Amino acid sequence: MPRTRIKWNADKLLSLSAISISFITLIIFVYQTNIMSRQNYLSIMPYLDVSTTHNIGNHTFELNLKNHGVGPAIIESAAMLYEGKSYKLTDYDNQLFAFLVSKAPALDSIKSVSSSTLDKGMAIPANSTYNIFRVSGSAEAYQLVTEALNQMLENGLDYEIIYKSIQDERWRLHHNSEGPEKLR
Repeated sequence: MPRTRIKWNADKLLSLSAISISFITLIIFVYQTNIMSRQNYLSIMPYLDVSTTHNIGNHTFELNLKNHGVGPAIIESAAMLYEGKSYKLTDYDNQLFAFLVSKAPALDSIKSVSSSTLDKGMAIPANSTYNIFRVSGSAEAYQLVTEALNQMLENGLDYEIIYKSIQDERWRLHHNSEGPEKLR
């Protein structure tokens, strides 16, 4: 079979150049779209952290949930682990302090307590702090709550909070983690 030679002229070179440029533009467009998608996920990523505040002078103890991320964190579930058993906070009206009182009944004598719930679907806005509970007032109440929590921690107290972003990426936070763990 005889080989036919392509006769290159200006029109064919221009057409081949246009197709090549279009193909390269398509590759760049797909790459940029991928980068924008990853940037979008990062721009709405929540980053929860549990923190405690001890103010000995005011006899105040606080347990807070902070969202250091740039997107809201939506709570999916909260559970407590204690002495090898798992407890869902829904069994305690989603109140952590109610769970603590059930395991350390002496905490029920504290009069000045403000407690919040960790309900499923609750959103914690970006760069905000959500107060889980606060004990204030007397030195006895402060000492009671700190000693009870320390004793419970020695007996294996742990928590597990599962939350998600608005794009349904899920994370888990617990006492021994060094920040949120992404779930699949």
